[in-house]
Amino acid sequence: MIKIGVITASDRASAGIYEDISGVAIQDTMRDYLKSEHEIVYRCIPDNQDTIEETMMELCDREGCCLVVTTGGTGPAKRDVTPEATENVCEKMMPGFGELMRQVSLKYVPTAILSRQTAGIRGKSLIINLPGKPKSIRECLDAVFPAVPYCIDLIDGPYLECNEEVIKAFRPKQS
Repeated sequence: MIKIGVITASDRASAGIYEDISGVAIQDTMRDYLKSEHEIVYRCIPDNQDTIEETMMELCDREGCCLVVTTGGTGPAKRDVTPEATENVCEKMMPGFGELMRQVSLKYVPTAILSRQTAGIRGKSLIINLPGKPKSIRECLDAVFPAVPYCIDLIDGPYLECNEEVIKAFRPKQS
C-alpha cells in the first residue's frame, strides 16, 4: 500500500484550540490528485523542532511514507522551525520546490517572500513543506505536484498514478 504522510505543525491545532483545516486540505488534495490506491498517515503536532524531526523520521522510516507533506511552521516567527527540522532529517535538499512555491504565491500575496518552504529527500521519501492556509496549500501543490511522482520514481519509491483530469504528472519519455 502506498502511504502518504501529512504533518500539521501547530501548537494551537495540536492542543485542540482550533480545527486543523490545513491538514484536512492536504488530505483532500491528495485524494483529488492520486488515482493510485493510498493510505494517509496523519499527525497533528506542536511547533517543536525535536517533535517535528521525530515525526518526519517516524513517517519516513517506520511508516514507509513515500511522500510526507507538512503544513505550518514555515514563516519567520520564532516558533516556525519546520524548514530547520526538514534540513536536519534529509540527506538531500530540493530547493526548487520552495522556489517555485514562493514564485506562485507571490502572484497572490506580497508576504510570500516571508515563506521558507523547502523540500528534501530522506531515504526513499520526499518531504515537502507547505504554507499554512488551505488556499495557499492548493496553489502550491498545483505548481509542484507534477514533478512529485517522477521524483519519487528517482528515489526508488512506488509508482504514483495521478488523476489526469485534476493534475498531470510529468515523466520524461524513455529513450
